[in-house]
Amino acid sequence: MVTTMRIALPVDRCSRDANIFEHFGRAPYYMLVDVKDGNTLNVSFIENLMIRHEAGDIPRMLKAHGVDVVICMGIGRRARTFFEEYGISIVAGAQGNALEAVKAFLEGKLVDKEYIPKRKWHQLYGD
Repeated sequence: MVTTMRIALPVDRCSRDANIFEHFGRAPYYMLVDVKDGNTLNVSFIENLMIRHEAGDIPRMLKAHGVDVVICMGIGRRARTFFEEYGISIVAGAQGNALEAVKAFLEGKLVDKEYIPKRKWHQLYGD
């Protein structure tokens, strides 16, 4: 059986060496990783043009891009709810290099866990 999926990660730069960005909705880019039978086929990037966004905007955008799984460091409760409604799985609490996190996920070594943000993003951006 062939298994394909698209994984999205919020990242700090448009590079295969990118690190996972702390705040999901404020990430400058989203890395999209296409996987088939556990092997990475393609890596692409989407610039986050919605730094200021309404609840659900980014989950809707990633759903439109065919995302099946989101791997992130931190994510808000409302965003998590939107992803669940779209049938997109969330794995929070990941840190470090994005492609290494994908590899750990594919090997079953990455699990969803709560992440406590280092800063209060709503205080920085007023939301």
